[in-house]
Parts: sequence; C-alpha cells; structure tokens
Amino acid sequence: MIAILDQMIRGCAERGSEVAVIGMAHRGRLNVLINTVGKVPADLFDEFEGKHHHDLPSGDVKYHQGFSADVSTPAGPMHLALTFNPSHLEIVNPVVEGSVRARQDHVKDTEGRQIVPILIHGDAAFAGQGVVMETLNLSQTRGYATGGTLHIIVNNQIGFTTSDPRDRGSTVYCTDIAKMVDAPILHVNADDPDAVIRVVELALDFRYTFHRDVVIDMVCFRKLGHNEQDEPMVTQPLMYRKIAQHPGTRALYAQRLVADGLIGADAPDAMVEAYKAAMDAGNTVVELAPPNARQKHAVNWLPFIRKTPWHQPTDTSVPATELKRLADRLVDVPNGFKLHGRVEKIVGDRRAMGNGELPLDWGMAENLAYASLVSQGYSVRLSGQDCGRGTFFHRHAVLHDQNREDWRTGAWVPLQHIAPNQSDFTVIDSVLSEEAVLGFEYGYATFQPDALVIWEGQFGDFANGAQVVIDQFIASGETKWGRLCGLTMMLPHGYEGQGPEHSSGRLERYLQLCAEYNIQVVVPSTPAQMFHVLRRQMLRPYRRPLILFTPKSLLRHKESTSSLDDLSRGVFQPVIAETDELDAAKVKRVVACSGKIYFELRAARRERKIKDVAILRVEQLYPFPHEAFAAELARFPKATEVFWCQEEPRNQGAWHRIQHYLTKNLRAGQTLGEALRESSASPAVGYASKHAEQQRAVIDTALTV
Repeated sequence: MIAILDQMIRGCAERGSEVAVIGMAHRGRLNVLINTVGKVPADLFDEFEGKHHHDLPSGDVKYHQGFSADVSTPAGPMHLALTFNPSHLEIVNPVVEGSVRARQDHVKDTEGRQIVPILIHGDAAFAGQGVVMETLNLSQTRGYATGGTLHIIVNNQIGFTTSDPRDRGSTVYCTDIAKMVDAPILHVNADDPDAVIRVVELALDFRYTFHRDVVIDMVCFRKLGHNEQDEPMVTQPLMYRKIAQHPGTRALYAQRLVADGLIGADAPDAMVEAYKAAMDAGNTVVELAPPNARQKHAVNWLPFIRKTPWHQPTDTSVPATELKRLADRLVDVPNGFKLHGRVEKIVGDRRAMGNGELPLDWGMAENLAYASLVSQGYSVRLSGQDCGRGTFFHRHAVLHDQNREDWRTGAWVPLQHIAPNQSDFTVIDSVLSEEAVLGFEYGYATFQPDALVIWEGQFGDFANGAQVVIDQFIASGETKWGRLCGLTMMLPHGYEGQGPEHSSGRLERYLQLCAEYNIQVVVPSTPAQMFHVLRRQMLRPYRRPLILFTPKSLLRHKESTSSLDDLSRGVFQPVIAETDELDAAKVKRVVACSGKIYFELRAARRERKIKDVAILRVEQLYPFPHEAFAAELARFPKATEVFWCQEEPRNQGAWHRIQHYLTKNLRAGQTLGEALRESSASPAVGYASKHAEQQRAVIDTALTV
C-alpha cells in the first residue's frame, strides 16, 4: 500500500496536481501517517504513551487522527491531507469528496486536475457499506463531481473474521459495486511491487484522461488477523497455515532484487536497520517540502477559533435601499422565459413584497438572505432533495422555462445574477441520498469558512438516514479533532397530521448531542428570524453547525409574515417577547414554546379571550439564551407558573433536554409544568382525527390556568 501511495502521489504531481486528500479507515493508518504523509514518529510514539500535542476537549485515538503536510516529489511539492475519521467504515468517503470539491471550487479547478481525492478501502467494507454506493453515485453528478477518485482496496480476503465466500457477499469480487459507474477495476497481486506500480500508472492515465473513478484491487493478506491480538487460526485455519509460511512481501522482493543483481546481498538488512534507526531517533522518514509550498490552497480559519461568544451582537440588518435592489434582481426574468402559472404568481407576489405592498413570506425572506450574502462576498451552497424549488413549493431559487427542459437554457437562477462581482450561488437538487450527501456537505464546510453551506432534508426526519454523519462528524468533530465547521442543516418540522414520518425532525436527538457549545439549535417562527439567522451564520466570526428546524404549514401562514423594516432594522431574537396587549400584573402563567404551535396557542387564547396567560417564543434552544429568557419572565412579576408547551410527545421534542434550563430561570415560588403529548414509541399518529384531538388537548392544557 505504501508503494501504491508513493507512486500515486508522484504520478499526480507529474500530471499537474498540487493537493491530494486521502481518506481511509484505521487499518494501516499509522503506516500511512509516518511513511507517506510525513508525521514525525516521535509524535506518534508520544501518543502511544498517552501524551498529546493538542489541547482538545476530548481528542481521539491515534488511528482516527488526521494529518497534513507538504511533501517533496520529483515534480514539485504535493500537499497531502489525511482526513480525520471515526471507526465507522467508509463514512469518511463522502467527507473527502466534499473537502476536495470545496478546494477545487476555491481555486476554480473545474476539471479536478489540481486537487485529487484518494480513498483507501478494506475489501469487506467496500462491498458491505452502503455509503460506498452512495458516494460512487455522486461521482459524475454536477454538484458533487471531483474529476475522478482514485480508489485503493486493501483486499486481505478475510474482512473482519469472515472469509467464507458464502458469508462475505453476493458478488464474485468485492469490487463489483464499482461497475455501477463503469469504473475500471485493476486487480493486482501485492506480492509483485513492480506490477503494483504499473497498475498505478494505468489508473492515473485513465483518471486524468477521462476524469472518472478508477479502482485498484490489491490482493494480499493480513498477517495477524482482525487485529494485533487476534488469533485467526480459530476461524481460518488453512488460510493462516499458508500465511504462517509466507516470508512477507518485503523479503520476497529483496530476494528478487538480490538475485537479479540490482542490490548487494547485505543491502536489504542495511535498509531495514537504517529505517529502524530513523524510527528510534524519532526522525521524519518522508522528505518534506519547504513551509507554505502551496500557499494558494490555504484557507484562514484563525478568525473563528474560539474567540467569539455565541451571543456576540451582530448587525445582520440590510439597508432598505439595498433590500429593494436585491428584491428587484430576484424577480428579474429574461424576456421570453415562460413561467409556470403558479410560479408566475409567486414571482408577482415577490415583486409586490419588494415594493412594500405585501408582507414578506418565508420564501422571499430566505432568498433575500442569500442575495445579500452573495453581494457581500460570501458564497452560498444549498443542496438536498427538491431544494431548488423547495419541497413545499416555496423557495423557487431555480425557475424553469415551460417551453424548454434543457437545464442549460431552460433554467434561470436569479441568485446567480444579483451583482456583477457577486460570490457564487450554487443550488443542487441532490441525488436521493442523505448519508453521502450530508457527509459531502460537511466535508465541504470544513474547508470553506466563507461559504454558507446548507443541506436541506426533504422532511426533517430524513436526516435519520445520515445519523452517523451527525453523531460522528457534525456534533463531535470539533471536540475530537479540532475541526471547525459552519454547516447549516434545514430540517422541516411541525405536526400537521401527516403521520410519523413527516412530522418530527427529531429535535430531541440534536439537543441530546449539545454540549460545549458545539452546535446551534434554532426553531425560527417568522421569515425575518430566518433572514437574520442565516446572515448571522456568516457575518458573525463564529463557525459552529447550525441546525434549523424550518416550518411547513407556516410557510403560508397569514400571521407568520414579516415586513421589510424587520429586515432593515431588526436582528435575530433568541427569545421573542409576548406580542399581544396584556396587563403584566394580571398574568398568572407564562407559556414558553417553539415553532408553529405558538400561532395555535395565540389564536386559541384570543378566541377564548384569555388575559392571564402570556406566551414566549424560545427561538434558540441551544446555546440556551438564559439572559433573554429570564428578562422576559421578569416582565410578569405575578406569574406563579411557567409551562413548556410542545407538539411532540413527552419522550421527544425539547422537554427533557431544556427542563434544567427553564428551572434555572424560575423565581422563588414559581413552578414548572408541561403541556405536550403523552410518551409515544412513534413520533406522531397517522390518523388526522386523532392528531387534531391530541393537538387540542395540548393547547387546552397550556391555556387552562
């Protein structure tokens, strides 16, 4: 494998590449760190002894750590970046691809010649992990292509402890999955290093000619079984009887070189001793390039490293004259471009919104946020299923000519025509994948701090299919590896009687992951809040993932609207105060809530003419806005009860995760209650009538003093 990598890196440099991003699991990783990427052996040995060189809150084991360095090659320096990864096999693949695409976009490398992805796989993992197929499926698409990935499979024919062909898969070769993208598959015997080098040259020629994936299947064996303490003879007795008699690839190749007269008989042992001496001395065994050899590929993350508190005031307003200009650009459609009738009405309404003749809806506020950002030098990348028009027919960032279906001429993206020197706006209707696409967007966001990178779930719970990415990268990447990331996830959420799979974005799962200010969890209730939180994500020098629980029915709710003044003068409010005229001295109960249930509570309170219940909206659930929440509670000095109201069942939603935050802000004599559905094994009921009955009960409980 080291020979393959060395030749691959040299060959990439010879063909004009300057950066290689490498992804691999932990087997063989320490070898690659030392012998290919150039980590100092002394640092690795310190890690074996429990020492660490980075002050991270948790850190990670040595075989998950990433590393980067500039190494020398005959064709010039190459920057190598070995990506951090967890033990979840193959999940690093889309992360690498996203990081590569971000780097390519950064230097306008549209063909993928300057920056190349290299992925190293195990045989069983390549055949067995679904994210491999998902990532291969991205390889030739517009929004995710990286100019071809070089795949290396370390095929030790044992998987973990399984080598019986009846158990290890349903195809002849572990590589057969790559046939789905017509990738050439080059099988090579690892005992023949010369053949391995020849295969690398073939793979490189193909990749740089056709810009497609290529796979090298290096057939070999694992000397010590599944891990260094394993006893493989237990499950593979005949195979490991043969392996025990094998002298090793290095010894075989040394014998051949000596027999051919290419080196002296003492040379192999001398090479081994020289290498051991370097290890003992802790010296680097890779020739490194001069510092900053590839400066043009560097991105500055220093402004974002733990200097800015999450609550630092940030001016996210946009002057009224600029909003008018942006609004005009959003509704400017080329002559002869035939819009669908429904879309034509939406564009007409947006024109009226820009003129102040109609209140702003969610779609217009969101598009204005993007338009303002690209005008200020921040690029925007938005991907997900149906995100061009929006799952709920609300966004329409891409307009389609009804007389042409060719995307080159039949699609118009107003956000790409906001200003002459604007930053990039990219919107992608993704493939029907969550795991690989979200992993890709995470990888993209970890390289590019000046891009608003957004992944939108078609419904919030679709993120279930990408839970590994959320748990292992998004929530914990900073505390484990020091990797900052400003990725935004949009998860449509709200109980409208649409059943278990289309109601809950699983808010509770994200709140359970919250600690050490690692992520932001926001449930905006107005278009202006959406506008300001998206702008805050870029304008504030603070890069943490933003989990946005976006609305569904609220997108067209007559009372969930905003004005141009809200955008030109306002800011994001972590807590929104009571909006109705109430006598504060008469309020007995304060109900706190998030999301669309606020509008149902307020409507019911007005209908019932209730005057002793105030309603607060907690728009940011984490980091919890203690000061703002306490200040709003203080406005009602006679209130003896504070209730949390949510649509979700008791064992879901925010209730369990924010109880202690609410309790912390209670005054002496105040009690905390809850209005919610009873605990449920399912996120929501599937019967509309039962949903309505439960919703009424929640509202009754919240408002009945």
